[in-house]
Parts: sequence; C-alpha cells; structure tokens
Amino acid sequence: MPIRQLNDREVVILFVEYMATNFNEGLEIETFPDEQHPGDIDAIAGKYAIEHTSIDFIHKQSRDSTWFLQAFNTLEQEFTEVLHFGLFLTLPYNSIQKGADWQGLRTALHNWIADESINLADGSHIISNIPGVPFEFHARKTHSGKTGLSLLRFAPILDDFPSRLRNHLDRKIKKLAPYKCKDKSTILLIESDCIAFMNEGIMWDSLSDAYPEGLPTGIDNVWFVHTSMPKDILFFNMNGAFKR
Repeated sequence: MPIRQLNDREVVILFVEYMATNFNEGLEIETFPDEQHPGDIDAIAGKYAIEHTSIDFIHKQSRDSTWFLQAFNTLEQEFTEVLHFGLFLTLPYNSIQKGADWQGLRTALHNWIADESINLADGSHIISNIPGVPFEFHARKTHSGKTGLSLLRFAPILDDFPSRLRNHLDRKIKKLAPYKCKDKSTILLIESDCIAFMNEGIMWDSLSDAYPEGLPTGIDNVWFVHTSMPKDILFFNMNGAFKR
C-alpha cells in the first residue's frame, strides 16, 4: 500500500511541534490565516509567522513521476517471483513523453526482460536498439543480494534550480513581509518529499547560490523539511546557507 504523504497543514503542525520540543516549550498554533483569508500565510504560532511552500527540484517533476508510474507501475511486481537474479534497469529521466505509446513501450520492455535478460552476463551493460524502446538504458545484473526487477531513472543534469528557487521563494517572502512589520519572527518553511534528487545538502547549496547577497529582507529564518518518509520527517535550519 502506498505511503500517504502529509498535506501542507500537517507539515506546518509538525514543524511547530518540533519547535516546541526543541526551542520554545509550549509553542502552539493560534491561527491559520490562509483559511480565513486565502492567499495569506499558513500559520501564526506565538511570536512566529510561518509560510510553508514546496518546489520540485526538476521542472514538472511531480507530473513526470506520475507518468513514469502510470507507464511502468506493475513491472517490478510482475517479475518479483520470476527473476532469480537481481536486475536493475536505469532509464532516461524523460523516457515517458506525452503522446507516446506508453502501453507499447511497457510491453516492449516487458518482453526484453522476460526473453533477453537471462542471457546477460553479471555486471553493467548499456542496452540499445530494442524494438519498441526508443532509447538506450543501463542494465546491471547480479546473482548476489536482492532478486527481482528494480526500475530507476537517471537524474537529469540541471543548472536552473537556484534561479527557479529564488523566483518561487520571492513570492512567498512578500507574504511574510507584512508580519515582519508587525514584530513577528518570520519563518519560511521549504518542503520536499523527493528522496531521489533532493536532500539538505542540495537545498543548502541551492539557497546559497540563489541568494548570494544574504538572507532576504522580510524573513528571519529559513527551514527545510524533508518529508520523503512521513513517519520520520526531518527539519533543517538553513540560515547558515546565506552568505553575508
């Protein structure tokens, strides 16, 4: 059964509980301003004004991940009991395109796994020119460890994330600025549930590149929350990422 991801309000509540446990005993959320005035910030807790946001590391990452799952979501299960070796296939990130024959691609890949993978030697291989598969992919076969099929994707090479991050966060900072003028301590809480391409180190470096002039005016604290494992979410203070 898929793990249910936390919604925005739940993330904010857990963050305030984390703050209460570690820094400000008794801290509680007093209001959710955006519920009374859509477009306002997410929460007021004591002296804190909190705005939550999330951003895909890769442009339209959520859409692309959904397409990938729709195209290949049953392949791993189909080969769980069939393959008596480990087969790890790493496909191009953009292997699924709008308008393509997803069912035909899935069938072609299924047939290759069923008919040809048994003939592969252990080790790594670049596989190309498969009928019905319009791209090459990486295959690794092993007779030690986990058996069955594992489908992965290559991480794309990106250099635009810091600029996209700044454009996105600047809009959120404008929402917090009025509360800064009301003597609130303003917090921008940035969420990612991406386990493949995002972690606290990548977010730290990206914020540093996005704001080389230092912490933006209007906010006092920036936090990163990683929610890829909803039962064990992690909070990281990002203020040190901003160069002074």
